[in-house]
Amino acid sequence: MSFFKRLKESIASKTEAVTNIFKEGLTKTRTAIVEKVEELITRRKKIDEEFYEELEEILIGADVGVNTVMQLIEELRVEVKKRKIEDASDLQPVLSEKLIGLLKGESNPGLQMAKDGEITVILFVGVNGVGKTTTIGKLAHKFKSEGKSVLMAAGDTFRAGAIEQLEVWGQRVGVDVIKQSSGSDPAAVMFDAVQAAKQRGVDVLLCDTAGRLQNKSNLMEELNKIFRVIQRELPEAPHEVLLVLDATTGQNALSQAKLFGEKSGVSGLVLTKLDGTAKGGIVIAIRNELNLPVKLVGLGEKMTDLQEFDSEQFVHALFAGLIQRETEQAPQED
Repeated sequence: MSFFKRLKESIASKTEAVTNIFKEGLTKTRTAIVEKVEELITRRKKIDEEFYEELEEILIGADVGVNTVMQLIEELRVEVKKRKIEDASDLQPVLSEKLIGLLKGESNPGLQMAKDGEITVILFVGVNGVGKTTTIGKLAHKFKSEGKSVLMAAGDTFRAGAIEQLEVWGQRVGVDVIKQSSGSDPAAVMFDAVQAAKQRGVDVLLCDTAGRLQNKSNLMEELNKIFRVIQRELPEAPHEVLLVLDATTGQNALSQAKLFGEKSGVSGLVLTKLDGTAKGGIVIAIRNELNLPVKLVGLGEKMTDLQEFDSEQFVHALFAGLIQRETEQAPQED
């Protein structure tokens, strides 16, 4: 059975599972990649150097990432020679197959949670302005809707208005916020938050942290201090350290991920504002270039638009229409 026949069967069984949230959230990226590739293939009948150059531009423009694009183009060249492909239209299924392969990669690990009866602690890091506080608020709502009790800690004591912003989200979703005055020691806030979580027997503690200190070493020292305070009280915590990135910044998001990296204890990534950008290809770049899984994605402004990242949903929402057309046009097997 051919790749695309198998894929068609897979799509048929999963069509219902592909949520409208993913489809709508990826509209701009779908236009940036799929529609432009289709236009290129229709316009250029022959696979030559100019074809490869234009394809590179489309993918880099969608922030798939230079390294990833170079790897992808090289793999396409190999397949073209091996399969003796001459017409650009015949390359379309091969390209789709390669893009899907890059995206699907590893399995989806999901959020790491504490054992039943224990407190799950999730720490959020990231520079200012990426949607960190909004992500915390939306995740609090998600956990509450699942029947879990939640507490939030206002550990970003340096940015003006950060504590108040988290409090607004707390009121909106009905979750208490543990705080101290602006400029307080963030580690002291975390200590208070852990003690409160223990006393109240909550299921999940969501902790905000400063997005920027004077320099990177200060930021890492502050994070290490927070880690020590939390682990002294809850040795298994934090269960996740999520780096929040703004997808609309494209390659800057990738640079931030590399800057924080695994040395800061980051266990996963959150990509916000995917619905507002044509640069959703950054998901492909991040999954291909960094050893860090994407755990959550922001696909809109509604409370429910923060979703656990699912590569199957992402792939099918992005490419389902294109693949469906290809399978319908492909010759039928006996």
